[in-house]
Amino acid sequence: MTRELVYTGFMSLDGVADSPGGKEEGHRSGGWVMDTEFVPEAYSLKGEELADTTALMFGRRSYEVFAPFWRDSADHTAYKELPKYVVSTSLAEDELIEGWGPIEILRSTEDIAALKQGDGGAVFIHGSAELARRLADADLIDRYNLLVFPVLLGAGKSLFSRADRDKQQLRLRDSAAYSNGVTKLVYDVVR
Repeated sequence: MTRELVYTGFMSLDGVADSPGGKEEGHRSGGWVMDTEFVPEAYSLKGEELADTTALMFGRRSYEVFAPFWRDSADHTAYKELPKYVVSTSLAEDELIEGWGPIEILRSTEDIAALKQGDGGAVFIHGSAELARRLADADLIDRYNLLVFPVLLGAGKSLFSRADRDKQQLRLRDSAAYSNGVTKLVYDVVR
């Protein structure tokens, strides 16, 4: 049995996952999640994920954004002692944040494939659109947990690759629409 690799994140209707939390993340329209009316039930997926999460994975840039904030956040205490994996070819061990539980650096797609073959439950990838594209192209993503926001951004980091590849079929596991226009879409990758 292999570990499930789940991408979880926010996405615009046109597939952009760039800078949902703020302009400081790089996109000129950054903060588009915060610009959407807050309806608590629209974020229930994030709470549901806690029960399934046995480890977290980030690309380097997402790790550098999330780690300092999540380490000290009361909303993320359940993640504190979970194993964390940072995928980076350049991050040094001494650059890892202290006091946020076990953190391991993975250097390659092969390292991630090996992790999936090990023991343990689901590994959730947060943010990290570039990493998600690379892992999807390598056929390593097993599920997408998406909150799709009613906004069109046009340009920015896309969650999905534009590479010419064989069709990949998805099976809808769960969905819901909320009064603020956000849609929850949970898809399993069909193999």
